[in-house]
Amino acid sequence: MPRNTFFIGAMLAALLAAGPVAAHDGRAHPAPVSGPADNYVFAIPEPGSYSLPAIRQAAGGPVLDEHGAPRDLGQFVTGQVTVLAFIYTQCGDVCPTATLRLAQLHDLAAHDPATAARLRLVTMSFDPENDTPQIMREHAEQWRGAAGGTPEWLFLTAADAASLAPVLAAYDQTVGRKPDPNDPTGALNHILRVFLIDAEGTVRNIYSLDFLDPNLVLNDVRTLLMERGGRS
Repeated sequence: MPRNTFFIGAMLAALLAAGPVAAHDGRAHPAPVSGPADNYVFAIPEPGSYSLPAIRQAAGGPVLDEHGAPRDLGQFVTGQVTVLAFIYTQCGDVCPTATLRLAQLHDLAAHDPATAARLRLVTMSFDPENDTPQIMREHAEQWRGAAGGTPEWLFLTAADAASLAPVLAAYDQTVGRKPDPNDPTGALNHILRVFLIDAEGTVRNIYSLDFLDPNLVLNDVRTLLMERGGRS
């Protein structure tokens, strides 16, 4: 199946699952995704009323930005609170939905300029064979938009599998090939892992798709910012 057809089909499936869409700066964004927050017995705690434990130090490693320039992932996991997601663009399973939820987080944060200025989103591909810098640039154009006031959102890949392997190992992001390369959900096996990293480069939370609720993530971001004396 051609790459563009595969991606568009996966994206449409995720959009249909998420509900109606609304135009925003040329992008099609879903209505708010129903997530764990909708089913809580108790209200979500206020930002800063809880703490997030330090899990591990976030790793760096050689990556390419969407223009093909060599960078180090380490420079993108310090200095600001970072939400880092590992995906691949030919995924027809969880990756499109995860990217939709990151897009919603991207837009939600724009309503709070003090938070948006201190937040960075990073989407990192673990399929460098297919996800070239150009493909990642096209993927970025689907979601990032050009409106002001939103957080920085980077789309990265790697030069090859060998340079990517230590990065994936450092984040315990396992990736394997499925027996059927034409599997309609994509050729790679993986578990979605999205990392919340504080400005000092420490992982403070790891979300599965079930807990990648934009409102919950934004609450966690604000909690980390309040630790540093920032405004929530």
